Amino acid sequence: MVNLETTYMGIKLKNPLIVGSSGLTNSVENIIEIEKNGASAVVLKSLFEEQISHNASNTLMQNEFGNYYPEAEDYVKHYTRMADVERYLDLIKDAKEKVKIPIIASINCVSDSEWVDFAKKIEQSGADGIELNVFVLPSDIKKDGSDNEAVYFDIVKSIKEIVNIPVALKVSYYFSGLAKTINALSWTGIDGLVLFNRFYSPDFDIETMEVKPSYIFSTPSDLSLSLRWVAMLSDHINCDIAASTGVHNGTALIKQILAGAKAVQIASVLYKKGFKEIGSMLEELENWMERKNFTSLNQFCGKLSVKKSDNPAAYERVQFMKHFSGIE
Repeated sequence: MVNLETTYMGIKLKNPLIVGSSGLTNSVENIIEIEKNGASAVVLKSLFEEQISHNASNTLMQNEFGNYYPEAEDYVKHYTRMADVERYLDLIKDAKEKVKIPIIASINCVSDSEWVDFAKKIEQSGADGIELNVFVLPSDIKKDGSDNEAVYFDIVKSIKEIVNIPVALKVSYYFSGLAKTINALSWTGIDGLVLFNRFYSPDFDIETMEVKPSYIFSTPSDLSLSLRWVAMLSDHINCDIAASTGVHNGTALIKQILAGAKAVQIASVLYKKGFKEIGSMLEELENWMERKNFTSLNQFCGKLSVKKSDNPAAYERVQFMKHFSGIE
């Protein structure tokens, strides 16, 4: 028998597979099904900073940050009509009554304004942790990198002063000094880092001459970006890493653990294949561990990280080379 237990954000999990924040985690019924199919934890659909401030319906579409989030359009159409922050707190309470797996609340935020006080209510509602999904696109030509990075540190500082439950930070790869910034963030007292968040990318409809979103769901090819950085950073930062984006099967799950991830978040694959894919991915992990004679995740977690690699240059080279690509 293999032991799939892991610890992420200081929370003991029965296995490393977490269902990430998405529309799939927006109801108790779905959360019950997620638990039945074997996931170890769930990150609730994000609550937006603007929603907490009670003016989302008037400001979100005007907010320069709003359209960067993959959940933003759904939020405008659904939440502003049907829900408020009290409904979110009720979801936490109801989920905690109906399932045993940890419930992690999620907040999409771009500042450390008055909304942070709401984090205490999330804690009081029984959430096992909070995931802060922060993304500041470095598009303002008047700001340098340090101005954008400061937002992340300010948010973390404000939240950590208010709550005692574990806090994770979900970030993008849009940093001029990604490794240095993530390492610095890991020393702020946060309990986990999620690499990486996913957001809308613009596309053009050439017939209607309108801007529209593209690539809402991740694809298996998206795995390589987070895999590289999990492998490069997992041995150097001062908190746990959860890998996100591009994990569509058990093989990808195994790869992220080999890179050093303590947990792995999935969402897009469940939209495409349903909740039963959770069990399939865990079964593939178990079968692989038995074949390789591993009895616990600790025996191979980070085994292929840069620090433990015999060929660290394989992670550093960013250009195609004949040796790696097989292309003349």
